[in-house]
Amino acid sequence: MKINWKKFNRKTHYWGSIVCALPILVVIGSGVVLLFKKDVDWIQPPSMQGSDSTPRVSFDQILTTSKTVEEAKIQGWEDIDRLDVRPGKGIVKVRAKNDWEIQIDTESNEILQVAHRRSDFIESIHDGTFFHDAVKLWVFLPSSLILFVLWVTGLYLFLTMHFKKRSRKQITQATE
Repeated sequence: MKINWKKFNRKTHYWGSIVCALPILVVIGSGVVLLFKKDVDWIQPPSMQGSDSTPRVSFDQILTTSKTVEEAKIQGWEDIDRLDVRPGKGIVKVRAKNDWEIQIDTESNEILQVAHRRSDFIESIHDGTFFHDAVKLWVFLPSSLILFVLWVTGLYLFLTMHFKKRSRKQITQATE
């Protein structure tokens, strides 16, 4: 049985584009927003500059200072998602589980900035985990594989069309 590649490619593009349209739109849309995360403060707060000296604050001091920020709603370590220590900038970023970020000077223990951090939320949309953990593997991964097949078959269609036009042009020139 011989496969008709033109028909196969057309059907692949038709059904593949329908199947992966929405997930790919979500990935592209959130990816475009993430491209601006360092440029738009609304997405991710800019890193402040603390003291340029050896860090002197302890974890207990960081926790105590973080508890004073009402928006972050930090009562203990269980309310903190992560600490991002930036010795070169003299700061530690405390990320609360409710997406608030507190930037603390590592020498004076002074709060330099408190801001809502949206980039992690946008990243969860981008990788599909916002919808459900399984969406990443069962929707976004197959969509990316289908998109790859669409790219390969589209390239095949483009090249075959290009070479046919080229051979027709050579035949026409040869007969003139």
